[in-house]
Amino acid sequence: MLTKKHGSDAERSFADSADVFGALDADAAQRLAIVAGDIALVIDDTGDILDSAIDLREFPEFEDWTGTNWLETVTIESRPKLMEMLAAARKGESHRWRQVNHPTTDGDVPVRYSLVGLGNGRHLAFGRDLRDVARTQQRLLQVQQALERDYMRMRQLEARYRMLFERSREAVLIVEADSHRIREANPAAERLAGARADSLPGKKLGGLFDSSSRDSLTTQLGAALGSDSATPLQARLSRSNREVTVAATGFSQNRRQYLLLIVTPVDEHPVRDDHHLSEIVETMPDAFVLADADMRILRANAAFVELVEAASEEQLSGRSLSRLLGRPGIDLDLIAGQMEKDGVARNVTSVVRSIGGTSEEPVEISAVATQEDPRYFGFVIRPVARRLREVATGGEDLPRSVDELTDLVGRMPLKDIVRESTDLIERLCIEAALLYTSDNRASAAEILGLSRQSLYSKLNRYGLGKQGEDAR
Repeated sequence: MLTKKHGSDAERSFADSADVFGALDADAAQRLAIVAGDIALVIDDTGDILDSAIDLREFPEFEDWTGTNWLETVTIESRPKLMEMLAAARKGESHRWRQVNHPTTDGDVPVRYSLVGLGNGRHLAFGRDLRDVARTQQRLLQVQQALERDYMRMRQLEARYRMLFERSREAVLIVEADSHRIREANPAAERLAGARADSLPGKKLGGLFDSSSRDSLTTQLGAALGSDSATPLQARLSRSNREVTVAATGFSQNRRQYLLLIVTPVDEHPVRDDHHLSEIVETMPDAFVLADADMRILRANAAFVELVEAASEEQLSGRSLSRLLGRPGIDLDLIAGQMEKDGVARNVTSVVRSIGGTSEEPVEISAVATQEDPRYFGFVIRPVARRLREVATGGEDLPRSVDELTDLVGRMPLKDIVRESTDLIERLCIEAALLYTSDNRASAAEILGLSRQSLYSKLNRYGLGKQGEDAR
C-alpha cells in the first residue's frame, strides 16, 4: 500500500509478484483484504460502495453501507478528502493515506484509508481503525499537559524559594549531610561569615567556625538528621569571633540528605515595636479587623472602615462582625471551624455588607486565632469584585481554571456556571489541539472533528489568535 512518504518508486516490490499472487483464489484474496485493513470496501469510480468486508463487532453501525455512496458515510469535513482520493484513482495515480471521520451515535470514528485499483472502474479501499491511536494521543497529550503544569508549578516554587532565600535577613546555609560541604549560602550568611559573594559554596562548613566549636557542631548536625527537635547549638565563628546560634534541620532531595542551617548572632535580639506594627496594620491596603471570642469588633483599620462604608472605627467598635461579614450564621461559623481544625483559614470566599445593609462586596478572607484564653480573631479581608468581573463575564472573557469556576458558586445561578464550564472545556480542548499540532489549524480542526470555518469562529470567540494560513 502506498503512503505519502513511500510512493511506488520508493517501495521495494516482490521480485515475482505474478508467482506470489497469481495463484490466489477468491477466498484467499478476501482474507488478504480483511487482514490488510479493518475495513475493506469495493468502490466504483463514482464512489458507490459495491461490496464490503467489515468486522461488525467493532463497527456495528457500518452494516448497511453496501449500495450507498462512500461520501455519505463520512462527516462533511471529510468529504473533500474522499473526492480527492477518487479523482486520483480514476487517473490511475497513487494517493497517500487519508484520515476521515465516520459519524456514529457514539461519536465520530477516525479511519485512515488508501485506494488500490482493481480495474474495470473499480477500486479497493483499505481502512484502518484509528480509535486506539486517538486514545493514545489523547493520553499522551494529557500527560504532556500535566508535566507542563508540574514544570511551571516547580518553576514558580523555585522562583519564590530563591527570592525568600536571597532576601532573608537570617543567615541560611544548605549543607551536604555526608561531607558537610556547603551547597548554598544566602547573602546574609556570606555577610555574617565575612566571606565574598558566592565564595562559600563548596567549602567545608567547619572552616567557618572556631576549632573549639567544631566537634560539638558535628554532633549537632548528626542529631539533626535523626530528629526534628534537635536543640540549637551555640558556636563561635572563626573570622569574626562572634557567638552564634546554629539551628539545623535535615531533609532529603534526589535520594541525598542535606541540612538546612539557620545561623543567628547571639547579640541580635528582635525589638518589638507595637507602635510601628499598629501603624502598618492601619495603613495596609487590605482590610483588617480584630474580634473577640464573641465575634465582636475590637479594632478595624481604615481599609475595613471604608469597605463597610462606616464613618469611623468608633462606629464599628462592639458591633457583631456577623452583621457585616458573610452570610449570617454560616460563613463565620465555617471560618471558626476551619481555624479550630487547622489553626488558620485561608482564602475563604464570602461577602462584606455595608453598615447600612445597602450593598455587598465579594471578598476573600484569611483568618487566624490566638491559642490562649481569652481568644481573639484576626481577619484579613481582600475585595475581589474586579477579579470576579474579569473572570465571570460571559462571551469572550471566560474563566481560566476550575478554581475560578468554583469561585462563582454563590455568585451566579447554576445554569450560568454550567454554561461557563462548557465554554471553558471547549476552549481548553482547542488550546490542547493547537499545542499538539504546533498551531497547525487544519490538523487541529481535524483532531477536534470540526470544520476549519467552525474552528476559526471559535478561535475568534475565545481570543486564541487570528486566522492564519493552514500549515501543511
